[in-house]
Amino acid sequence: MEARRKSIIVFTLAGLAVAVALALVISPWASSSPDGLEKVAEDKGFIEKAEETEPAWESSPIPDYAVPGLTTEVVDEETGEVAEEPTKLATALAGLIGTVGIFLIAWGLALVLKKKKGETEVAASGGGPALE
Repeated sequence: MEARRKSIIVFTLAGLAVAVALALVISPWASSSPDGLEKVAEDKGFIEKAEETEPAWESSPIPDYAVPGLTTEVVDEETGEVAEEPTKLATALAGLIGTVGIFLIAWGLALVLKKKKGETEVAASGGGPALE
């Protein structure tokens, strides 16, 4: 049983390493084009109504898929306005934080479910505490 447990741990850590590597390497080159919902809102003309209120992601810990504070100033070629855009490092770190965060949530959930399953099996087999 110990060899099986060790192989599961190795498999899990290898999967996590691949996911982290992809998050760090691939996420900085993600498309800056609008996602599907935003594109439809632009095409149908109701994006302005949504922009009237403060976007929900502005109050999130990692707004717009980038770690706050890691920005660079960029000049818009059409308007000449200076705007701040997230750096590739900000996007890579956001990918890392998201990947590790989801892994930890899934791992914690697996531990809780495994513990509950183990308690159920012990109680069903009569191996639980004796009742007087």
